[in-house]
Amino acid sequence: MDSLVACGELTDPSSPRGRLLNAAAHLFVEKGFARTTVRDIAGEVGILSGSIFHHFRSKEEILCQVMREVTLFARARMAQAAAQASSPTSKLRACILCELEAIHGRAVPGFTILVSEWRSLSGKNQAVVLALREEYEQLWREVLEEAESVADPALARRLLQGALSHTYHWFRQKDGGLSLGELADELVVLFSRPKPA
Repeated sequence: MDSLVACGELTDPSSPRGRLLNAAAHLFVEKGFARTTVRDIAGEVGILSGSIFHHFRSKEEILCQVMREVTLFARARMAQAAAQASSPTSKLRACILCELEAIHGRAVPGFTILVSEWRSLSGKNQAVVLALREEYEQLWREVLEEAESVADPALARRLLQGALSHTYHWFRQKDGGLSLGELADELVVLFSRPKPA
């Protein structure tokens, strides 16, 4: 994250603007975009609601910026993890684990709003976010194309995307239960079977 902040791709999370974005991401996940007010966001960081407009023109601009930064950060984390992996199977596991950690709020705050709130954006802002999302998905396609066991990378990604995003609703790690890493291992097994002849 530090390198992305240093080059200006991400907002410094300790800056006033960064604190607003983090508060907004948390509230958008918890309450939804429509039910979160500018006053809620301001209250979360202890400022007057009018002060937000020194940083952003509208609540939608905040949502767009949160989505932009979440996507950039998630892609950077996944690219780094894939680059450190030593085999196609370990790259696949790294990507699965990165996305699970993002979905479950352990690494990329606000990741779930990419699925739940993108329709709240205007057409212009949707185009910005979807272009960044395409870069994220391109990394997935590259990893899946390398995986020897995956016959159809596009289909595999659709299946994985649905399976991974749905874990938000049912996966809760409890004492003695699967960790996210172990869940990633199970998913890799499902995608590591030999291709049919």
